[in-house]
Amino acid sequence: MADLQTRYLERLAELYPTVAAASTEVINLEAILNLPKGTEHFLTDIHGEAEAFSHVLKNGSGAVRRKVNDVFGNTLCREDKRSLATLIYYPREKMAQILEHTANKEDWYKITLYRLIEVSKRSGSKYTRSKVRKALPPEFAYVIEELMTEKADIRDKESYYTAIIATIIRVGRAEEFIRALCELIQRLVVDHLHILGDIYDRGPGPHLIMDKLMQYHSLDIQWGNHDVLWMGAAAGQRGCIANVIRICARYGNLDILEDGYGINLLPLATFALETYGDDPCICFALKGSHPCSPGEKELNLRMHKAISIIQFKVEGQLIKEYPEFGLERRLLLHRINYENGTIVLDGRRLPMKDMHFPTVDHADPYRLSPEEESIMERLEKAFLNCEKLQQHMRFLLAKGSLYKVYNQNLLYHGCVPLCEDGSLKETSVYGKRYKGRGLYDVLESYIRRGFMAEDETERKRGRDIMWYIWLGENSPLFGKDKMATFERYFLEDEESHKEKKNPYYRMLENEKTVDMILGEFGLGGEESHIINGHVPVKSKNGENPVKCGGKVLVIDGGFSRAYQKETGIAGYTLIYNSYGLILAAHEPFESRAAAIEQESDIYSEDIVVKRTASRKLVGDTDTGQQLKEKIADLEQLLKAYRDGRIAERFGRR
Repeated sequence: MADLQTRYLERLAELYPTVAAASTEVINLEAILNLPKGTEHFLTDIHGEAEAFSHVLKNGSGAVRRKVNDVFGNTLCREDKRSLATLIYYPREKMAQILEHTANKEDWYKITLYRLIEVSKRSGSKYTRSKVRKALPPEFAYVIEELMTEKADIRDKESYYTAIIATIIRVGRAEEFIRALCELIQRLVVDHLHILGDIYDRGPGPHLIMDKLMQYHSLDIQWGNHDVLWMGAAAGQRGCIANVIRICARYGNLDILEDGYGINLLPLATFALETYGDDPCICFALKGSHPCSPGEKELNLRMHKAISIIQFKVEGQLIKEYPEFGLERRLLLHRINYENGTIVLDGRRLPMKDMHFPTVDHADPYRLSPEEESIMERLEKAFLNCEKLQQHMRFLLAKGSLYKVYNQNLLYHGCVPLCEDGSLKETSVYGKRYKGRGLYDVLESYIRRGFMAEDETERKRGRDIMWYIWLGENSPLFGKDKMATFERYFLEDEESHKEKKNPYYRMLENEKTVDMILGEFGLGGEESHIINGHVPVKSKNGENPVKCGGKVLVIDGGFSRAYQKETGIAGYTLIYNSYGLILAAHEPFESRAAAIEQESDIYSEDIVVKRTASRKLVGDTDTGQQLKEKIADLEQLLKAYRDGRIAERFGRR
């Protein structure tokens, strides 16, 4: 052990070769521990709503607006502060609008630059100068750093700073400089972003959201069931591929696949027209309103039905292949009476709304027709060979996980499966039984194997478990007894549409259960919380996102437009800054154009969930713990230098 420690210190000495270097680093790290903790921003269930997501990212769920208020208080009127905030969100577009109606542009540049510099100072005040410097845009880094470090009470440099501003305007760089400051403020108001799942499906822009996330400075992602579905599709899993296409068709978003990812759907379209050309496809209407021509709408209906029937067949094959998944009751095609148009479900005979199934062999209903098999082969290759999709999925793998413990908070998308008595529910995964944290860990390991395993059997198991995670009763990302897709399409009977939630959801007010879950993941005490999404909080019905006295925060409030009628709002987001936890309830986002033209920021009602007795410092965080460990290691190195066990290494000057 002593030899191992010595070897470690020798490696550390390569980074800090002298007493002076190691001492300086200890001083720096100790100072950082006493800075205020950075702001964390939590979002969940974005569901492809790229414009609303982009706006919330730009305004930091009100963090920018709070900075503007902190800086200017009552010295600026409400309209000027609102205009300044909008400029920070959309500098290029807002500036063009303002300057079009501004007679004295030079005065506007000067006033705006001074205001933005003040907001930049406040936004960067909790960081080290080194960290701020790394966030600066390279072309203006030196000038911005000079202006941000200006002291209001130092007159000696007043003319120096004034000259900088004047020169920026004189050489025609004011607009670029203003854009750079606005983007810097956006960058500084949030230190770290948490995405708690479901980037994909329903909305039209998940690929745009992924592009933006790939450029974000610091984030983690807890996968949602819709994300894992797309991951499975990218890995070539047929059940996932069929579900992805069906959902895109259902919400009128096939453009995501064709234009966003370049996946060719022409074979499916051709097959759908040939097979269902005379079928009104009444059960397969689009959800929401979509401006499209009658011809496009008719094609979408037929493609929607074609891929749905393929999905039910492919899933039937998977259910038969994996009896341990416990999904036998979801084998439905063979339960249809094709003569009298009924189906037997749970002992009840129910009438079907649609009985036109030209590709279903009554003797072998789960077998794909030759044409369907050909389509799935081509789609499988298209998903596997789509470079942009693969790039996005690699990013999800690199930044994502099924759960995360971060600064005493437990983050996950769905639920921890529980039994009716509140105990952890055991689930079989390929012959072994797991529960709680162990279930999360093994499922995540199989997801990664679905992409990385060299052994083809393990790789296939990984691919297929992603489909199970999407809809399995005991999946922590689904948490319901069934996914009633078939029933919602084909049966009028609303009782058959119901999906019973896991007991987890009715036990979120039970402190004993919540403490047990936190303990399972190594957490406990007043500082620990569960933060998750997945099931929208129906605010209009009086449901509260803050549960169990503040120990649980369910922050899915309907970011997706498809859910907003049910929830009554447009989602919750959460801010955790050095003063405490702030929950923001958002009104629906009208549009980017309205935000710029009318300065209509997303109205948010802030709910203070918890205010800390004393301001949280970096030393109170996970990062702080890592820094303390590094300080301890450096102090051991200093002792080794002074004891003569390790020699200083003075390089040439």
